[in-house]
Amino acid sequence: MPWLYSAPLRENLLMGLPEEGVDLDTAIRAAVLEEDLGDLDDGLDTMVGPKGVRLSGGQMQRTAAARMFARAPELFVFDDLSSALDVDTEHILWQRMFERRGTSAGQTCLVVSHRRPALRHADQIIVLKDGRVHAAGTLNDLLARNEEMQRLWRGEDAAE
Repeated sequence: MPWLYSAPLRENLLMGLPEEGVDLDTAIRAAVLEEDLGDLDDGLDTMVGPKGVRLSGGQMQRTAAARMFARAPELFVFDDLSSALDVDTEHILWQRMFERRGTSAGQTCLVVSHRRPALRHADQIIVLKDGRVHAAGTLNDLLARNEEMQRLWRGEDAAE
């Protein structure tokens, strides 16, 4: 889980950036956090508590994503970003993420995930097995020729 501070949500998103230089609304929308703001007592001024205890796991993940989006980096690194999200929110998050990337030249996403919504948007997939690169290619290419990718896509456990 991402690290959040016992501070208002706004401060957890800005992390020292001047608010006037950040498009928080766009970052919040990209992270599918806009509805959650309406449910919080004080919106962006809601205290999230130590380590974000007042937020759900999915809200914490999306808060961390909004924090990244507020910075507009050249490289986004996501490690299983959508693991605590419901199916609909996960779909919207990845859709918005890749819409955003498409409008921002020079942004690259490095995504560690086995989740289908993330894999469907990938330009290039690297399949790891036993800590080594097992295969690389597009989703369609790997599904056609790589048994390990086929197994992952079907959701089979390696121990089966």
